[in-house]
Amino acid sequence: MRTIRLLAGVFAGASTLVPAPVATAEEALGCSRPAQVLDLRNWKITLPVDDPHQPEAQPLEIRQPRLKHYGLDPWFVPTDACDGVRFRSAVNGVTTPNSSYPRSELHEMTRGGTQPISWSPTSGTHVMEIDQAITHLPNDKPHVVAGQIHDGKDDVTVFRLEGQKLYVTNGDDPNFALIDENYVLGTRFRARFEVSGGEIKAYYNGEHKVTLPAAFDGAYFKSGAYTQANCAKSAPCDAGNYGEVIVHGLTVTHRPA
Repeated sequence: MRTIRLLAGVFAGASTLVPAPVATAEEALGCSRPAQVLDLRNWKITLPVDDPHQPEAQPLEIRQPRLKHYGLDPWFVPTDACDGVRFRSAVNGVTTPNSSYPRSELHEMTRGGTQPISWSPTSGTHVMEIDQAITHLPNDKPHVVAGQIHDGKDDVTVFRLEGQKLYVTNGDDPNFALIDENYVLGTRFRARFEVSGGEIKAYYNGEHKVTLPAAFDGAYFKSGAYTQANCAKSAPCDAGNYGEVIVHGLTVTHRPA
């Protein structure tokens, strides 16, 4: 008999972006929630739906220990095959105060996900590798960010897909380094950032593609689907118009100097 369980954390009164709760993957497959697929101990997630417990509209944020048992269909759920986690963000999603674009995105933390992390590119070695596939793009402005380094103020560098062209960015330059000129949606790839000695090295499927200078503080990694479109730039303005990334594997390491 098939076992059905609802994902935790679906709130009454949430944004209309949130559909009615539906059953997730079967318990027999062992992945009723994302934390059973990815190691999320040192992460929190920002979701593109309204937090009903806040007086003004702002994205829902889920931290540990709640994240261990949390998922929200269709924005943050295991795949049917239990081989990855779907991150989906629609153009009409709720955005953070410093961005006009919505996200379903993990934010690196420390101490079991209970405290913010802050590392320096000039001390130690810091690595994030994501085994992932970008599976859907929004209309009109088909751009999605799938992995980034952020500092205390802004993104430093990201893997960014624009249509079929996959770039590594450099600050405000979204097209700094073209790393794949013909990316096919659904193709699985490995994105890797390695930071040490005041440099960022970006790798694509194990191949070193570009090196950037790194002079910033308060750094942390992010992973998921950060859709680079909204209702002003993409139609229709509804939940069926979205960016989506499937993350099959996610590892972060920090080695002291």
